[in-house]
Amino acid sequence: MTPFIFSRFLFLLIIYINLLLAVLCFSFSQSLCHDHEKSSLLQFKEAFVIDKSASGDPLAYPKLTLWNQAGGTSSDCCSWEGVECDEDTGHVIGLDLGSSFLYGSLDSNSSLFSLVHLRRLSLADNHFNYSHIPTAIKRLSMLTSLSLNASVFSGQIPSEVSELSNLSSLDLSENIDPLTRKKLLVLKKPDFKSLVSNLTSLEQLRLSYVDISSTVPDSLANFSSLTSLLLKDCGLRGEFPVGIFGLPNLQILSVGFNENLTGSLPEFKQSSSLKALKLAGTSFSGDLPTSIEKLASLYYLDATACNFSGMIPASIGKLNQLTYLDLSENNFMGHIPSSLANLTQLVQLWLYSNQLSGPLPFSLSKLQNLELLTVENNNLSGNVNFDMFLGLKNLRTLSLSDNKLSVIIKPGINDTLPQFKLLFLSNCNLRKFPEFLAHQERIDSLDLVGNHIGGRIPEWMFNKSRETFFLHLSENDLIGEVPPAICNLRSLAFLKMSYNNLSGSLPQCFGNFKSLSVLTLRNNSISGNIPIFSEGNQLRLVDLGYNQLQGQVPHSLTNCRMLGYLNLENNRLDDVFPYWLGSLPELEVLVLRSNEFHGVIGEPRPHYEFPKLRIIDMSFNNFTGKLPSSYIQSWKAMKSNMFWNSSYMKSIPITKSKGSNTISSFVNFRVTIKIKGVDRFYEKIIDIIAVISLSDNKFDGEIPADIGNVKGLYSLDLSNNNLKGGIPSSLGNLTGLESLDLYGNELSGEIPQELTKLTFLQYLNVSHNHLTGPIPRANQLSRFESSSYEGNSGLCGIPLPNKCGNSEALDPPLPSHEEEEEESSSFFQFGWKVVVIGYGCGFVVGLFVAEFAIARKPNWFAMTFGIRNWQVIRKRRMGRRN
Repeated sequence: MTPFIFSRFLFLLIIYINLLLAVLCFSFSQSLCHDHEKSSLLQFKEAFVIDKSASGDPLAYPKLTLWNQAGGTSSDCCSWEGVECDEDTGHVIGLDLGSSFLYGSLDSNSSLFSLVHLRRLSLADNHFNYSHIPTAIKRLSMLTSLSLNASVFSGQIPSEVSELSNLSSLDLSENIDPLTRKKLLVLKKPDFKSLVSNLTSLEQLRLSYVDISSTVPDSLANFSSLTSLLLKDCGLRGEFPVGIFGLPNLQILSVGFNENLTGSLPEFKQSSSLKALKLAGTSFSGDLPTSIEKLASLYYLDATACNFSGMIPASIGKLNQLTYLDLSENNFMGHIPSSLANLTQLVQLWLYSNQLSGPLPFSLSKLQNLELLTVENNNLSGNVNFDMFLGLKNLRTLSLSDNKLSVIIKPGINDTLPQFKLLFLSNCNLRKFPEFLAHQERIDSLDLVGNHIGGRIPEWMFNKSRETFFLHLSENDLIGEVPPAICNLRSLAFLKMSYNNLSGSLPQCFGNFKSLSVLTLRNNSISGNIPIFSEGNQLRLVDLGYNQLQGQVPHSLTNCRMLGYLNLENNRLDDVFPYWLGSLPELEVLVLRSNEFHGVIGEPRPHYEFPKLRIIDMSFNNFTGKLPSSYIQSWKAMKSNMFWNSSYMKSIPITKSKGSNTISSFVNFRVTIKIKGVDRFYEKIIDIIAVISLSDNKFDGEIPADIGNVKGLYSLDLSNNNLKGGIPSSLGNLTGLESLDLYGNELSGEIPQELTKLTFLQYLNVSHNHLTGPIPRANQLSRFESSSYEGNSGLCGIPLPNKCGNSEALDPPLPSHEEEEEESSSFFQFGWKVVVIGYGCGFVVGLFVAEFAIARKPNWFAMTFGIRNWQVIRKRRMGRRN
């Protein structure tokens, strides 16, 4: 190479290197964010602490801890986690701090609102400590996307949000109190209509769990760009604008759990973009139109617990993209259309609690992707050959319960059936345990109630390899002992084997199980002693009533620190009053009636005061001495009657985790109260009532006046004792009392006028005492039947035939319409149901299982175990919100 050429090459190389450095320097300088924006971001960071409990997403991580003020590339805020800058101007235009463990308050003074070039802002899934959405949000006028969901914001949504006219996506959903599960955000002033009036460019609007309590504005039917409308559980009411179904770009519509929202599905005249339609828990009604076939892109249809009726149209079988179909808890009738077999992508099919009839179509066996099928509580009839499920290898949940079906299980199909996790075959005319169950290794929940299955429980039912959680074998004809092999089920949490012919003693492992929460074995012939209970057990409910148990109440029950319900009625227990149960911190219901308890109850001991007790039944025993007035005064939970702040009696939650799945459940208590000589069953018990039943013992002395301080008393039964003295006037303070039974004592004196204050009293019996004087004429006392007062020779006045004097010739004044309405109403609307057994018990299960069908249907799960009441304990899973 000549010197000239070399010099020229070297010159060009230097120029090239300089140009390259200049470009790199220019690019580097352009990538650095503006100092004032970096400062604002750092100030924002310093306003919060990192708290791992602040985010629910399992993939959450603390993005802000990676921000750095030091020199080097880390000082460029455009490279910080969650920060997006404009490539041309360097301004911060995007901030994604969702699921960042942020905890603290946010107000209008925050440096966040100086980032005026922001177009996208996400603060979702953090904990902003009940802050109101700052009015300074209006400074971010360039925002096209705003996500504040699931971040514990509270209060009224400010009108300033409606000024963000460039918004295409607004998500304020799921701001729920993590402690009480109550909605935190309110949309009333401005209301829903005002909020969206200026946001005509919206493509996504998500307001689920915001307290809106209004109608859906008709103007939304004009939002032609809308692709997602999520308004779940917002208190919406009135008619849903039918025009919204016709929006050309709408893909997801979720308005579920607005029970006062009415509407119907239109005739779909053209193809639709709709992919997910969620109407569960609304008052939508009418037929499913045959034109539903036009929703060709639909993959998710949830219309459970609405008021739909008519027949399920065969055209629904043309929705070949459907993976989830739920038409349960409606009034559909007719046959299950065989065209459902065309839905080859279907994963879950819910049809329970309708009026469907006819056979279960064998064609459903073609749904090879099916994981869940529930058709219980219909009028289906005929035989179901269980081998129809042989080809459904993915089927994990199957419920055929409570129809008129006869399930036929042929021998030899043991190894070829799918491995079920939940199998519900109650009232399916089975006569023996299905043999294929011996080969089911994954059974988590099994319900065979009401099948008249006879004989002994086979040992293979309790295979060690299983992790059975729920086992319901009640209402069969089982005999023999409870097999000791049941102790192998170390994961067992709910065991119900009531109403059988089981005998022998209880396995000691019932007292040693660490996972067992519900144990009900009532109405059998079980004898022997109650097991000894070890420390650390999880028992919430124990019902051993109507057996032949003997001996004493074990002191080890004090180890059941979570126990809320204990029923030992109708056994042969021979003991003094088990005062030691008073140390149980959660005990609300205690039933000891119809045993051989005896002796004087005495005074309460320190730390044994039954702190939560609200219902106690010790009737039909041999207790003696005076009424336990000191105990009654120590039962503080019975003194509350704050009906405006009430709920239903239930246990503390039960949780079970397995991998990424979490099951949360709780126990609701049911109870039977003896009134008019029969047992009246309450399906659920409001937690402000109190019941004391001490009848049919040998108590003597007077009724203590202090009993009038137990303001929550709903029923007081002291009948068939040896009580003397007068009826305390203080009973007039029990303004919530609905039943008062003093029958068959030796009470004397007059009926106090103060009892006329008991305006909720529905039942009164003071017969067969030594009462004298006139029956008070005010309110309802004179309207009870004469049998309520008979056997008191000195009583007179209506309704008895013997008059008290000339003044008694006049009829009592008729109540006004308002008084009559007030007297006939009650804070305790349970509805009477007469039964011939004692206390009942039940449980309600709310489930949150990620990627698992039962996560979405806790009410269905509860119903399959004979339960009508349910409640969901919600656990957020980011990325799967409705």
